Amino acid sequence: MAPKMDSATKFLIFLGKSLFALLETLTFTLIPKPRKNVAGEIILVTGAGSGLGRLLALKFARLRAVLVLWDVNEEGNEETRRMAQDEGATRAYAYTCDCSRKEEVYRLADQTYKAFLPAMIANDHGHLVCISSSAGLIGVNGLADYCASKFAAFGFAESIFMELFAQKITGIKTTIVCPFFIKTGMFEGCTTGCPSLLPILEPEYAVRKIVDAILQEKTYLCIPRFIYFMMFLKSILPIKMGLLLAEYMGIFSVMNGFTGKKKNSG
Repeated sequence: MAPKMDSATKFLIFLGKSLFALLETLTFTLIPKPRKNVAGEIILVTGAGSGLGRLLALKFARLRAVLVLWDVNEEGNEETRRMAQDEGATRAYAYTCDCSRKEEVYRLADQTYKAFLPAMIANDHGHLVCISSSAGLIGVNGLADYCASKFAAFGFAESIFMELFAQKITGIKTTIVCPFFIKTGMFEGCTTGCPSLLPILEPEYAVRKIVDAILQEKTYLCIPRFIYFMMFLKSILPIKMGLLLAEYMGIFSVMNGFTGKKKNSG
């Protein structure tokens, strides 16, 4: 009798919490969630020397954050630091770092956070942001290596999110971003067969959506919104129908004109 009572109690608790979560989601769909204040917060931006990283740094500078900027390009990173200070950052620090070399990451971590996640856990405060990609959700021909890295980034970030939830650590938030192609030069020459549903994104628009998601503490952000629908279709359609849809939308030809980022001569 007791095990049945325990099962019934657990089910009722699950039902109550689920209902509350659903109502909360519906409420914040109709009424935008208040944005948190990041003035004075320490924000580490990797790849800050150019492109999306620089734009994110400048956006947070306008919100009066303390910026720690990492990039392998010392000159570009220093320029971002100067721009961030001009834009209103409380403080901005630039460090040359190749994030593919773990010894450099650990060396600089000692100068900034000491240790990232353990320190966040100790303070029950922080926000982890992963810039993955729509190519981290759906495999794309011609992009196998990129898809592999972005699938890995998504899986790692989601696993950390689950770990924090399981340990009931509520003060550390996670945001995982999955955008379509962004006009940063990385995917120069790529096209979209369906620009009304899957447009190639302007960097300023992408940054605005990313920062907004962080300030509202959203766990997932797909840009454009059609990617949410694509994921739904991927989970319910027979594989042959999914492939026909991808073919119809021109997904298999997006990389045909790819040239990549042009390097500065001289």
